[in-house]
Amino acid sequence: MFDWNDLVYFLELARQSRLMPAARRLKVDHTTVSRRIAELEKSLSVKLFDRKPDGFVLTEHGHRLFAIAERIEQEASSVQQALGSDASTATGRVRVATMEGIAAFFLAERFTELAVGSPGITVELVTERHLISLTKREADIFISFVHPDGQRLVVKKVGSFRLALYASRAYLALRGMPANRAELASHTFVDYVEDLIAIQPVHWLLDVLEPTNVAFRSSSMHAQQNAVAAGAGIALLPLFSAKANPTLVPVLPDEVKVYRDVFLSVHQDIEFMARVRSVNRHIAHVFDRDTAYLNEF
Repeated sequence: MFDWNDLVYFLELARQSRLMPAARRLKVDHTTVSRRIAELEKSLSVKLFDRKPDGFVLTEHGHRLFAIAERIEQEASSVQQALGSDASTATGRVRVATMEGIAAFFLAERFTELAVGSPGITVELVTERHLISLTKREADIFISFVHPDGQRLVVKKVGSFRLALYASRAYLALRGMPANRAELASHTFVDYVEDLIAIQPVHWLLDVLEPTNVAFRSSSMHAQQNAVAAGAGIALLPLFSAKANPTLVPVLPDEVKVYRDVFLSVHQDIEFMARVRSVNRHIAHVFDRDTAYLNEF
């Protein structure tokens, strides 16, 4: 009979593909992960992973065990719920993935509120430029500007935010404030690096115009905002980030109004977990409560 505890190591290595990241998640030494996998393979008399240069890849037997191990994990996670636990007793780690800007300028400080009501929950806020696969367990919760596709996902719109054109006072003193959309064509802009845009709706400046004169590009919205504040040009920025810098001035706010919806998604297999439910409710609450902050000057 194999050791049930070895399935925890198996699942984490299958999800991380490498020993060191799996070991960090499990808070053990990487040699422990390797040893437990070897013992599991020996007890089951099958090979579960192929060792490749780019990491550990599941074999056919490994894929079969992965499906079974995930079901076991889900049943084990439901024990507290079945025995009447609630959000106040929810504990554990919840990984939330989203884009850099909304993570840094909006969500990070608001997750501190969750720590007060649910001190047993640790939120891991990770930022990515591409769409996250919850099916592959790249995260527990995904906050995105597009409706994600995937099997057995629970997706709901939790809010929206407004974007507007901004420039620094120094730039406007030098170049002048545009009087209308037509005058934007003669101005200098800050924009994304086109070939590094993984999610097209993030290239929001195209909702206003396709600039002919771009002085600075970056894959980072934070870097773009800093460049605008330094006088590099005009950029389309979310209100929730631009409000953090008093040197930024709205440009044509009554004429240029761009919005993006915000979607929260979670896999059906884990949505019932107390810690995931607690984080989901908190995210939905802050987007509802701070609607004005996200959409009004």
